[in-house]
Amino acid sequence: MDRNLLIFERGEMGRRCATFPDAGDAVVPIPDGMYRNDPPALPEVSELELVRHYVNLSSMNFSIDTAFYPLGSCTMKYNPKVHERVARLPDFAGLHPFADTATSQAALRVLWEMDGILRAVTGMDGFTFQPAAGAQGEFVGISLIAAYHRENRDNRQVVLIPDSAHGTNPATAAMCGFRVETLKSTDRGTVDVADLKAKMNDRVAGLMLTNPNTFGVFEDEILDIQQVVHDGGGLLYYDGANLNAFLGQCRPGDMGFDVVHINLHKTFTTPHGGGGPGSGPVGVKETLLPYLPVPVVTKTGDRFGLDYDRPRSIGKVSTFFGNFGMVIRAYVYARMLGAEGMRRTSEMAVLNANYIASRLDGHYDRPKSAQPMHEMVFSASKQKKSSGVSALDIAKRLIDYGHHPPTIYFPLPRVAPEAMLIEPTETESLEQLDEFIEAMIQIAGESEENPELLHDAPHQTPVRRLDEATAARKPVLRAPRRE
Repeated sequence: MDRNLLIFERGEMGRRCATFPDAGDAVVPIPDGMYRNDPPALPEVSELELVRHYVNLSSMNFSIDTAFYPLGSCTMKYNPKVHERVARLPDFAGLHPFADTATSQAALRVLWEMDGILRAVTGMDGFTFQPAAGAQGEFVGISLIAAYHRENRDNRQVVLIPDSAHGTNPATAAMCGFRVETLKSTDRGTVDVADLKAKMNDRVAGLMLTNPNTFGVFEDEILDIQQVVHDGGGLLYYDGANLNAFLGQCRPGDMGFDVVHINLHKTFTTPHGGGGPGSGPVGVKETLLPYLPVPVVTKTGDRFGLDYDRPRSIGKVSTFFGNFGMVIRAYVYARMLGAEGMRRTSEMAVLNANYIASRLDGHYDRPKSAQPMHEMVFSASKQKKSSGVSALDIAKRLIDYGHHPPTIYFPLPRVAPEAMLIEPTETESLEQLDEFIEAMIQIAGESEENPELLHDAPHQTPVRRLDEATAARKPVLRAPRRE
């Protein structure tokens, strides 16, 4: 008898026993209390019914392939399908992660060449592709800064972070053992350099900065900012979430940044959302190269290898090389566009964002005065005050118009009350932008004429508005059982 088979031999249902591969011919009875007396209540459906069920479920999902997705600071651009075809090539998708370097030359070449592409784009001196997402990229980057100060016996315990920063920034600094001090923003939306100077001292390890920042505003005093930090003995960390804004235009390395992470699932159009997969490669200036995670890809002549002999490295931070399939997709994107294509990408992203900003100006408030780049922050403060309509109400009503809501309540209410952060990216057409703008204008009118319509939105979805606090605390993870 095959040892891997289950044997049922008890009355009408059979005695429930099991044999195990390592137990010889021993038969181990399942305890009496562990078997059922009735068959499981599984539905019996035809293949046709099953297919229709899952196809209908898929049609309820919202994605960049179905409609406009203006999620601010997340750069939800279209992912060309040629990326998927290349990433699925058997020599890439079927390569075993334990394969030796002699049989992995194509994969190592992609990593080597992508390293060169990202160095050219950012002005950094070397990259690691191990971080599996932007948040892990942040963790690696701040760990590199910590290792640098630790080796120099420089006891620095503080990381400075602007109040417009992404929420992962302070969490990352805290995870790496640092205390966070917040920098104020000006009325324009940029870092208050006077506040930076007041807080920069010999306890500060570095500054985490996004440029353009989360208001969509370019930090035009960036050279002064880096001078203050470097003169004080600190290092600059660049959060690359908004790199799409000046891809091919200027480089973080030229601005004075020492570390940068790049979200390949944003700027370089690898799949985004659903908790992954992501990819957050980290680049550094020459001073920090010895601390990069091991192994590092090397090239000798026309052969590629892996260097594990790096005693100053922070160690390994992810299995193998992170999400290699995401690097393949980003590599194809970069090779398809080239330098001129990347430059055009950022120009169109900035043009699209400013078109939306100019069309919606006056219909919604703008909490910061500076001209935006690739994304802009509007506020529903005017609507909230006059009719009680919130940013949440506007976001829910947008669903009825067929658009995904923008990011809301970020930046945080203390710096941008009732915030709506909108990023159109470069992949949307003028017709699509106009459709979104008209929906936002109509909703602004509805907020005055019929605010209850917005309070009850959305009206056309399978699931209506949830009590979000209760849903977060007491989620219902399965449908109620039918009797």
